[in-house]
Amino acid sequence: MSTDVPARHAGAAPTSARVLAQVRREVVAVVTNGEQLLLTLVLPLLALVGLARTTWLPLEVPAGMERVDVLAPGVLAVAVLSTAFTSQAIAVAFDRRHGVLRLLGTTPLGRGGLVAGRAGAVLVVLLLQVVVLGGTALVLGWSPSPAGLLPAAAVLLLGAGALTALGLLLGGTVRAEGVLAVANLVWVLLVAAGGALLPASSTGPLAPFVAALPSGALGEGLRTALTGGGVPVRDLLVLLAWTVLLALAARRWFRWD
Repeated sequence: MSTDVPARHAGAAPTSARVLAQVRREVVAVVTNGEQLLLTLVLPLLALVGLARTTWLPLEVPAGMERVDVLAPGVLAVAVLSTAFTSQAIAVAFDRRHGVLRLLGTTPLGRGGLVAGRAGAVLVVLLLQVVVLGGTALVLGWSPSPAGLLPAAAVLLLGAGALTALGLLLGGTVRAEGVLAVANLVWVLLVAAGGALLPASSTGPLAPFVAALPSGALGEGLRTALTGGGVPVRDLLVLLAWTVLLALAARRWFRWD
Protein backbone atom coordinates (compact mmCIF):
# COMPACT_ATOMS: atom_id res chain seq x y z
CA MET A 1 0.00 0.00 0.00
CA SER A 2 1.32 3.43 -0.86
CA THR A 3 1.84 6.06 1.84
CA ASP A 4 2.55 8.91 -0.57
CA VAL A 5 0.81 12.20 0.18
CA PRO A 6 -1.87 12.99 -2.45
CA ALA A 7 -1.89 16.45 -3.99
CA ARG A 8 -4.94 17.42 -1.95
CA HIS A 9 -2.87 16.82 1.21
CA ALA A 10 0.03 19.06 0.21
CA GLY A 11 1.59 20.65 3.24
CA ALA A 12 0.81 17.70 5.51
CA ALA A 13 3.43 16.39 7.93
CA PRO A 14 6.05 13.95 6.54
CA THR A 15 5.05 10.32 6.26
CA SER A 16 7.30 9.27 9.15
CA ALA A 17 5.75 11.87 11.46
CA ARG A 18 2.22 10.77 10.55
CA VAL A 19 3.04 7.11 11.13
CA LEU A 20 4.73 7.86 14.48
CA ALA A 21 1.70 9.86 15.57
CA GLN A 22 -0.50 6.88 14.72
CA VAL A 23 1.82 4.55 16.63
CA ARG A 24 1.50 6.77 19.69
CA ARG A 25 -2.29 6.80 19.34
CA GLU A 26 -2.47 3.03 19.10
CA VAL A 27 -0.11 2.44 22.05
CA VAL A 28 -2.00 4.90 24.27
CA ALA A 29 -5.26 3.18 23.33
CA VAL A 30 -3.85 -0.14 24.57
CA VAL A 31 -2.23 1.01 27.82
CA THR A 32 -5.21 3.14 28.87
CA ASN A 33 -7.86 0.52 28.08
CA GLY A 34 -8.50 -1.79 31.02
CA GLU A 35 -9.62 -4.76 28.93
CA GLN A 36 -6.66 -4.43 26.56
CA LEU A 37 -4.21 -4.11 29.45
CA LEU A 38 -5.73 -7.14 31.16
CA LEU A 39 -5.32 -9.23 28.02
CA THR A 40 -1.87 -8.06 26.96
CA LEU A 41 -0.07 -7.74 30.28
CA VAL A 42 -1.99 -8.66 33.43
CA LEU A 43 -3.07 -12.19 32.41
CA PRO A 44 0.39 -13.20 31.07
CA LEU A 45 1.96 -11.79 34.26
CA LEU A 46 -0.43 -13.72 36.49
CA ALA A 47 0.20 -16.90 34.50
CA LEU A 48 3.95 -16.47 34.86
CA VAL A 49 3.96 -15.86 38.60
CA GLY A 50 1.21 -18.32 39.43
CA LEU A 51 2.50 -21.25 37.38
CA ALA A 52 6.12 -20.68 38.35
CA ARG A 53 5.30 -20.72 42.05
CA THR A 54 2.86 -23.64 42.09
CA THR A 55 3.07 -27.24 40.94
CA TRP A 56 -0.60 -28.01 40.31
CA LEU A 57 0.03 -27.90 36.56
CA PRO A 58 2.20 -30.85 35.50
CA LEU A 59 5.20 -29.60 33.53
CA GLU A 60 8.13 -31.51 32.10
CA VAL A 61 11.25 -29.65 33.24
CA PRO A 62 14.65 -30.73 31.83
CA ALA A 63 17.36 -31.62 34.32
CA GLY A 64 19.20 -28.61 35.66
CA MET A 65 16.35 -26.20 34.91
CA GLU A 66 13.55 -24.64 36.94
CA ARG A 67 9.85 -24.41 36.07
CA VAL A 68 10.27 -20.75 35.20
CA ASP A 69 12.86 -21.62 32.52
CA VAL A 70 10.18 -23.51 30.61
CA LEU A 71 7.30 -21.19 31.50
CA ALA A 72 8.90 -17.83 30.66
CA PRO A 73 9.22 -18.49 26.89
CA GLY A 74 5.63 -19.76 26.83
CA VAL A 75 4.34 -16.68 28.63
CA LEU A 76 6.16 -14.47 26.11
CA ALA A 77 4.42 -16.42 23.34
CA VAL A 78 1.07 -15.79 25.04
CA ALA A 79 1.91 -12.08 25.22
CA VAL A 80 2.59 -11.99 21.48
CA LEU A 81 -0.66 -13.86 20.81
CA SER A 82 -2.59 -11.39 22.98
CA THR A 83 -1.14 -8.24 21.41
CA ALA A 84 -0.63 -9.20 17.78
CA PHE A 85 -3.74 -11.31 17.25
CA THR A 86 -6.57 -10.88 19.74
CA SER A 87 -6.11 -7.20 20.55
CA GLN A 88 -5.56 -6.23 16.91
CA ALA A 89 -8.48 -8.27 15.59
CA ILE A 90 -10.94 -6.73 18.05
CA ALA A 91 -9.63 -3.17 17.61
CA VAL A 92 -9.73 -3.40 13.80
CA ALA A 93 -13.22 -4.90 13.79
CA PHE A 94 -14.74 -2.16 15.94
CA ASP A 95 -12.84 0.57 14.08
CA ARG A 96 -14.39 -0.82 10.89
CA ARG A 97 -17.87 -0.85 12.38
CA HIS A 98 -17.61 2.77 13.54
CA GLY A 99 -16.13 3.96 10.24
CA VAL A 100 -12.76 4.89 11.78
CA LEU A 101 -10.72 2.90 9.25
CA ARG A 102 -12.54 4.42 6.29
CA LEU A 103 -12.09 7.91 7.74
CA LEU A 104 -8.38 7.51 8.48
CA GLY A 105 -7.84 6.08 5.01
CA THR A 106 -8.91 9.41 3.51
CA THR A 107 -6.58 11.51 5.69
CA PRO A 108 -2.91 12.29 4.90
CA LEU A 109 -2.05 9.19 6.94
CA GLY A 110 -3.52 6.97 4.23
CA ARG A 111 -4.23 3.25 4.38
CA GLY A 112 -0.57 2.32 4.16
CA GLY A 113 0.28 4.66 7.02
CA LEU A 114 -2.54 3.22 9.12
CA VAL A 115 -1.25 -0.33 8.63
CA ALA A 116 2.30 0.80 9.40
CA GLY A 117 1.08 2.58 12.53
CA ARG A 118 -0.69 -0.51 13.80
CA ALA A 119 2.36 -2.68 13.11
CA GLY A 120 4.60 -0.19 14.90
CA ALA A 121 2.26 -0.11 17.88
CA VAL A 122 2.37 -3.91 18.11
CA LEU A 123 6.18 -3.77 18.27
CA VAL A 124 6.16 -1.06 20.95
CA VAL A 125 3.68 -2.97 23.13
CA LEU A 126 5.69 -6.18 22.62
CA LEU A 127 8.83 -4.38 23.79
CA LEU A 128 6.96 -3.28 26.92
CA GLN A 129 5.76 -6.85 27.49
CA VAL A 130 9.25 -8.29 27.07
CA VAL A 131 10.65 -5.81 29.59
CA VAL A 132 7.94 -6.40 32.20
CA LEU A 133 7.50 -10.16 31.76
CA GLY A 134 11.20 -10.83 31.17
CA GLY A 135 12.16 -8.75 34.19
CA THR A 136 9.63 -10.55 36.37
CA ALA A 137 10.86 -13.93 35.14
CA LEU A 138 14.45 -12.98 35.97
CA VAL A 139 13.38 -12.08 39.50
CA LEU A 140 11.70 -15.49 39.74
CA GLY A 141 14.97 -17.20 38.77
CA TRP A 142 14.78 -17.44 34.99
CA SER A 143 18.13 -18.13 33.31
CA PRO A 144 17.70 -17.75 29.54
CA SER A 145 20.47 -18.96 27.27
CA PRO A 146 22.53 -15.92 26.15
CA ALA A 147 23.20 -17.60 22.79
CA GLY A 148 19.48 -17.93 22.22
CA LEU A 149 18.55 -14.26 22.64
CA LEU A 150 19.00 -13.29 18.98
CA PRO A 151 17.19 -16.38 17.60
CA ALA A 152 14.42 -15.74 20.13
CA ALA A 153 14.12 -12.14 18.91
CA ALA A 154 13.75 -13.43 15.34
CA VAL A 155 11.05 -15.87 16.48
CA LEU A 156 9.22 -13.07 18.30
CA LEU A 157 9.26 -10.79 15.26
CA LEU A 158 8.09 -13.48 12.83
CA GLY A 159 5.47 -14.66 15.30
CA ALA A 160 4.22 -11.10 15.72
CA GLY A 161 4.09 -10.71 11.93
CA ALA A 162 2.10 -13.91 11.39
CA LEU A 163 -0.34 -13.25 14.23
CA THR A 164 -0.83 -9.58 13.30
CA ALA A 165 -1.71 -10.66 9.76
CA LEU A 166 -4.16 -13.20 11.19
CA GLY A 167 -5.68 -10.51 13.40
CA LEU A 168 -6.08 -8.15 10.44
CA LEU A 169 -7.62 -10.94 8.37
CA LEU A 170 -10.18 -11.76 11.05
CA GLY A 171 -10.89 -8.16 12.04
CA GLY A 172 -11.14 -7.06 8.42
CA THR A 173 -13.58 -9.70 7.22
CA VAL A 174 -15.97 -10.57 10.08
CA ARG A 175 -18.57 -8.45 11.87
CA ALA A 176 -17.34 -6.84 15.10
CA GLU A 177 -19.54 -8.92 17.42
CA GLY A 178 -18.37 -12.11 15.74
CA VAL A 179 -14.74 -11.04 15.95
CA LEU A 180 -15.11 -10.39 19.69
CA ALA A 181 -16.35 -13.92 20.28
CA VAL A 182 -14.04 -15.70 17.83
CA ALA A 183 -10.86 -13.84 18.81
CA ASN A 184 -11.33 -14.55 22.51
CA LEU A 185 -12.24 -18.19 21.89
CA VAL A 186 -9.22 -18.71 19.64
CA TRP A 187 -7.00 -17.06 22.29
CA VAL A 188 -8.21 -19.48 24.95
CA LEU A 189 -7.78 -22.52 22.68
CA LEU A 190 -4.30 -21.55 21.50
CA VAL A 191 -3.11 -20.75 25.02
CA ALA A 192 -4.53 -23.97 26.46
CA ALA A 193 -3.69 -26.40 23.65
CA GLY A 194 -2.05 -24.49 20.81
CA GLY A 195 1.58 -24.84 21.87
CA ALA A 196 1.91 -21.26 23.10
CA LEU A 197 2.07 -21.56 26.89
CA LEU A 198 2.92 -25.27 27.14
CA PRO A 199 5.07 -27.46 24.86
CA ALA A 200 3.33 -29.05 21.90
CA SER A 201 4.33 -32.46 23.31
CA SER A 202 1.76 -31.92 26.08
CA THR A 203 -1.01 -32.42 23.49
CA GLY A 204 -0.03 -36.04 22.85
CA PRO A 205 -0.83 -37.37 19.35
CA LEU A 206 -1.79 -33.87 18.18
CA ALA A 207 1.75 -32.58 18.81
CA PRO A 208 2.87 -32.46 15.12
CA PHE A 209 -0.28 -30.54 14.15
CA VAL A 210 0.05 -28.14 17.10
CA ALA A 211 3.72 -27.47 16.35
CA ALA A 212 2.75 -26.45 12.81
CA LEU A 213 0.35 -23.76 14.03
CA PRO A 214 1.63 -20.16 14.30
CA SER A 215 1.14 -20.33 18.08
CA GLY A 216 2.89 -23.67 18.29
CA ALA A 217 5.87 -22.61 16.19
CA LEU A 218 6.13 -19.41 18.23
CA GLY A 219 6.07 -21.19 21.58
CA GLU A 220 8.34 -24.04 20.49
CA GLY A 221 10.80 -21.65 18.85
CA LEU A 222 11.08 -19.49 21.97
CA ARG A 223 11.49 -22.51 24.24
CA THR A 224 14.15 -24.02 21.99
CA ALA A 225 16.15 -20.80 21.71
CA LEU A 226 15.91 -19.64 25.32
CA THR A 227 16.59 -23.02 26.93
CA GLY A 228 19.81 -23.53 24.99
CA GLY A 229 18.45 -25.81 22.30
CA GLY A 230 20.08 -23.92 19.44
CA VAL A 231 18.56 -22.01 16.54
CA PRO A 232 14.95 -23.18 15.95
CA VAL A 233 15.24 -23.30 12.16
CA ARG A 234 12.10 -25.35 11.64
CA ASP A 235 9.97 -23.03 13.75
CA LEU A 236 11.37 -19.96 12.00
CA LEU A 237 10.49 -21.44 8.61
CA VAL A 238 6.98 -22.35 9.77
CA LEU A 239 6.43 -18.80 11.05
CA LEU A 240 7.83 -17.29 7.85
CA ALA A 241 5.45 -19.40 5.77
CA TRP A 242 2.48 -18.40 7.92
CA THR A 243 3.47 -14.73 7.79
CA VAL A 244 3.57 -14.71 3.99
CA LEU A 245 0.37 -16.74 3.61
CA LEU A 246 -1.67 -14.72 6.12
CA ALA A 247 -0.36 -11.37 4.85
CA LEU A 248 -1.42 -12.27 1.31
CA ALA A 249 -4.82 -13.41 2.56
CA ALA A 250 -5.30 -10.21 4.57
CA ARG A 251 -4.34 -8.09 1.57
CA ARG A 252 -6.79 -9.97 -0.61
CA TRP A 253 -9.86 -10.05 1.65
CA PHE A 254 -9.44 -7.18 4.13
CA ARG A 255 -12.37 -4.74 4.00
CA TRP A 256 -12.03 -1.15 5.21
CA ASP A 257 -15.75 -0.72 5.95
